[in-house]
Amino acid sequence: MSSDAEQVTWLYENEGPTERQREAFLSGQVPVAVYGLGKMGLPLAAVFADVTGNVVGADIDPAVVDSLNRGQSTVDREPGLDALVTDLVSDGDFRAVTDAKRAASDAAIHVVIVPTGVNDDGTLDLGALRTVLCDVGDGLSPGDTVFVECTVPPGTCAKLVEPILASVSGLDPGDFGVAFCPERTASGRALRDIRGAYPKIVGGLNDESTRVAELVYETINESGVVTVSDATTAEAVKVFEGIYRDVNIALANELATYTDTLGIDVREAIDAANTQPYSHIHTPGPGVGGHCIPFYPYFLTTPFDVDAQLIRTARRINDGMPVYTVQRLQDCLEAVGRDIADSSVLVLGVTYRAGVKETTESPALGIIEGLRTLGATVFASDPMVDDLEQFGATTVPIESIHEADVDAVILVTDHEEFGEIEWDRFDRRLVVVDGRDALDLGDTDHYVYTIGSG
Repeated sequence: MSSDAEQVTWLYENEGPTERQREAFLSGQVPVAVYGLGKMGLPLAAVFADVTGNVVGADIDPAVVDSLNRGQSTVDREPGLDALVTDLVSDGDFRAVTDAKRAASDAAIHVVIVPTGVNDDGTLDLGALRTVLCDVGDGLSPGDTVFVECTVPPGTCAKLVEPILASVSGLDPGDFGVAFCPERTASGRALRDIRGAYPKIVGGLNDESTRVAELVYETINESGVVTVSDATTAEAVKVFEGIYRDVNIALANELATYTDTLGIDVREAIDAANTQPYSHIHTPGPGVGGHCIPFYPYFLTTPFDVDAQLIRTARRINDGMPVYTVQRLQDCLEAVGRDIADSSVLVLGVTYRAGVKETTESPALGIIEGLRTLGATVFASDPMVDDLEQFGATTVPIESIHEADVDAVILVTDHEEFGEIEWDRFDRRLVVVDGRDALDLGDTDHYVYTIGSG
């Protein structure tokens, strides 16, 4: 539905039955703007457009906006998204703009899903969020509701979001709604997650904001909505989810360091332990990367004066896994009479996760740096990244892996393409460190060490 549809802006504090409001939303009478069209924002905007037929997406990248308005998705390897974007644009249900203020002036529901993170000095980076809030505030009308999906420290909606919106718009806080509705989505399964792989969490700054958030998200999530007491609780839910994974992975990684001392396959022990319903130990590996888990702990440890020893220790353990991985390779090389300083090493995978084109905080970066510090010559191959020179490694196309003149291999990211490597085609006996227990070397006689298995 085009943006000139009759706008029903008074979802927030509107007189009338919820069912009638839901019908107005589903019919496109309540325009939606989504700010941030990245790998999480675009699928979210597409689902809203598929349900309501009246969505505008705002992004600062003109190339992204141009591609989307031609019906071309800008997110790789997201099943179903390419065709959905094409259809939505063709039908006039979705359009993209670079002018967020323009998008805000036309919308009644505002969904903010922009990057947040941590600076090199450990301070939080909420710059993109502040910028978008100012743009939204410029176009905010009485009765509008703002949903924040990006991860923030608990208390952000109350202490930052609402004050900025009120200051820029000139409206009283009671004239508009604010709710935190955290993104709970993984790359490669975004549409499925958004549509109901698990319930949506929502919490507003007041009861009315929570009600509107529940009404809206129930229309796109088949698993329903979990309402919590307030926005701060919802913000904590998102941070707690990420910290749980960071701490659990750190436990698995620390247990993996007992492999050689105990002389056992720790992975086997973990699998057996997890047959007991109260044990849910994660899987060890060469480190933790991505734009989420490595940063979420700082959303609790930085703004609040709490000791948080466990959270800080987990982060230290996971940050140390690239060094541990390099040390294992060095030990293995020495065991067969080779010096790492005279060795060439091929790193398989530089993205932080298989099938995802993102290198943020990837353990491969620390592994490459560690190898170079010890004097090794470093090569790297990744089917999702063309230029690996930027990471300090010589690029090796995956089809040329067997021709690489290397002494050792470290698997960091278990891209499915690496499962096709023909290990018997290498012209020498390699030392291989498998960080993910993902390689099948068949009957070859390469030296293999698997993190957590030995």
